[in-house]
Amino acid sequence: MQPYFMPYIGYFQLINTVDKYVIYDDVQYIKGGWVNRNNILLNEKRHLINLLLSGASPNKTINSIDIQQTQTKLIKTIENAYKKAPLFSKVFEVFMKIFEFKDQNLAAFLGNSIVELCNYMSIKTEIIFSSVIEKDYELKGKDKVIYICEFLDADHYINAIGGRTLYDKEDFNNHNIKLQFLETEITPYPQFKNEFVPNLSILDVMMFNSVKDINKMLDNYDLI
Repeated sequence: MQPYFMPYIGYFQLINTVDKYVIYDDVQYIKGGWVNRNNILLNEKRHLINLLLSGASPNKTINSIDIQQTQTKLIKTIENAYKKAPLFSKVFEVFMKIFEFKDQNLAAFLGNSIVELCNYMSIKTEIIFSSVIEKDYELKGKDKVIYICEFLDADHYINAIGGRTLYDKEDFNNHNIKLQFLETEITPYPQFKNEFVPNLSILDVMMFNSVKDINKMLDNYDLI
């Protein structure tokens, strides 16, 4: 999976359910995608946040883009949105630690943030960057994914539910690889006094739920 900024809980369900998780960092950046954006709860409504980038272009790979050094507006927005949340102090400390990371490279920053969030949730899965795997860069789409699976001696590949439009199980079966898709089961939880707003950033989940409760949510999914 591509690295995303503070992704929703389904991303971490996927990490938690596999033995090795590959961060797909040497693919093209998609402008307007979710690599550097996500949704939080602000004033009882879904609100889009952006990690500011430097020199972002769909002609570049994710690992060839940097983040801007100053993210003051983003940090202040998170603080204002959740300062009255029950676990704000603990979670905001983790959030700020993520922004202390010195490498401005987008892939490195996002990869570190995912590791930090996994540590918070006690997820122990091995995380690998696809860019460190030697491969033929002429490979595209499913062929590249299958190559990475074979390189890592994987016989079972799990993708997010959106991958059903990209990958066919028969193509993977031909390489003795079982392909499944993870579909998240939404677990409602109290968010201030508003009606529950689902599928927000993992930050929202963390602000309102203990690690113990989050760990229960991590198991609420179906493999298709």
